[in-house]
Amino acid sequence: MKWTKLVVQTTNEAIDAVTNILMENGAEGVQIDDSNGLMNIAVITYFSVDINSDEFTYELQAKINNLTKYGLNPGKAKVELTTVDDESWDKVWEKYYHPTRVTRYLTVVPSWKKYQTQKPEQKIIRLNPGKAFGTGTHPTTRLILQALEMEIRGEESVYDVGTGSGVLSIAALLLGAKRVQAFDVDSDALASAKLNFDLNPIAKEIKLVENDLLKGIDAKVDLIVANILPEFLIPLTPQAFNCLSAGGKYIVSGIISDQKNTMIACLHKNGFEIDEILNIKDWYAISAHVPTA
Repeated sequence: MKWTKLVVQTTNEAIDAVTNILMENGAEGVQIDDSNGLMNIAVITYFSVDINSDEFTYELQAKINNLTKYGLNPGKAKVELTTVDDESWDKVWEKYYHPTRVTRYLTVVPSWKKYQTQKPEQKIIRLNPGKAFGTGTHPTTRLILQALEMEIRGEESVYDVGTGSGVLSIAALLLGAKRVQAFDVDSDALASAKLNFDLNPIAKEIKLVENDLLKGIDAKVDLIVANILPEFLIPLTPQAFNCLSAGGKYIVSGIISDQKNTMIACLHKNGFEIDEILNIKDWYAISAHVPTA
C-alpha cells in the first residue's frame, strides 16, 4: 500500500491552526519539524487513502492562507504532496513522539513507551495522540500545564473546555483536583480523550461531554482551563465567568503575541482580574480569577 505524505511550510505561530485544518481534512496526527527556524516550520502528516492531489492541495492552500483573517501569519503556507512506500502511520508517529517532561512534576509519555519515573514526586500522563493534538510538546500546552501546576491547591472542581487529547483533564487530577468535566464539540477529539482517559487510571471518573464551549452549562466550578484559539476563547470568556465561583480561576492558552492585548481586554471587559501572564517565545497563557467582592 502506498501512502501520501503531506508537508505544510508555515510559521510557529500558525502551527495549531494549520494542524486543526489538517485534522478536519482527515489527517490522523502530525509531526512538527522546527529545525529551520520559527518562520519555516514543517507540519507533516500522512494519508492512507488516495486523494485528488490538485483539488486537495488547492483547498488546503486556501484555508491556510485564510488564517490571516484571524490575525495569524501562515508564512509560506506551501503545501507539498509526495507518495511514500508502505509504512503504517503509527510507526511513523512513534519515531517522532517521545517522553517529554513538560513541567516540574508532569511528564507526558506515549502509550507504547516503557518509562520509569526518576523522582517520587514525578507524575506520568500516558497519551496516544490519535487525531487530537495537545501532547505537551507545543508551547501552548506546556504553558497551560505550568499554570495549572502553579494554581491547583487541591480538591478543586474543574471544567476543561476544548479538551482535545484530554491532557489538561488528566493533569488536573494528578495535581490534586477533585472532580473534572471535559468538553469538546469534535467527535475525533472526544474519541481521543476517551482513549487517553482509559490509559490513565486516575482519569476513570472524568465526565466527557460533547458540547460547544460552555453553552447551556450553568453549574459553577472552581477552575476552568482552555487551550484553544482566541477566536473561541473570546466567546468562551463570558460563559466561563458565569460558570465560576467567586475567586474561581480561569486559565487560558493558545494565544499568540499579536492577540495577547485583545485577550487581556476581553478578560477585563468580562469582569476578570488577571493574576499572571506566562510566555514561551511568541506564545502566551493567562491566569485570571473572578473577584470575591
